[in-house]
Amino acid sequence: MIKKHYRKIFKSLVFLGSLIPLCWLAYAIYSDTVFGTRLMTADPIQKLDRELGDWALIFIILSLSVRPLARLFKSNELIAYRRMVGLFAFFYVCLHLTSYIGLNLQFSFNEFIQDILKRNFITIGIIGFILLIPLAATSTKSAIKWFGGRRWKKLHALIYPIVLLGTLHFFMMVRADFTRPLMYFIVILALLGFRFWSKYAKSNSQFR
Repeated sequence: MIKKHYRKIFKSLVFLGSLIPLCWLAYAIYSDTVFGTRLMTADPIQKLDRELGDWALIFIILSLSVRPLARLFKSNELIAYRRMVGLFAFFYVCLHLTSYIGLNLQFSFNEFIQDILKRNFITIGIIGFILLIPLAATSTKSAIKWFGGRRWKKLHALIYPIVLLGTLHFFMMVRADFTRPLMYFIVILALLGFRFWSKYAKSNSQFR
């Protein structure tokens, strides 16, 4: 009972903490509009797009980091927060896409299709988004039961190619400073390395 009580508290804190980037962006837009500040730079639409996309990648990476951190700190309790972090990643991806379609394209369906066909980084981003939808849709206990644990895990292993597509999308989008996408790529490679090492160690232990 005590563990469940504290878990509820920490889940609430994780939920509120995950909304901080969005609250900051809302404040920055308000401040620029009302007080004439430049928190969103001279191009607020591009800044909003990139910040939302950046946070989407960060949350995906955080969700992938939960299991390694749980093993490092020997606390399976951390696994309880992975689903929420993953769903917030999808939330920020949706905001990123909505900002691009709504503010950049003014909800022009024709321009959207043309961008997908002509701009490679948009194509990659949309592919990543489409692959992410079934993962978000099946992030429930009932979905795990319906799929079966093994099939569900295979489906959710798609998160690795998705996050690589997201990083490639980021690389192709920026024109000068590649520091952040490179940092994300290194972290993702480390997480992939941990995943393969865990599988190898598990398979070896089974044959002993």
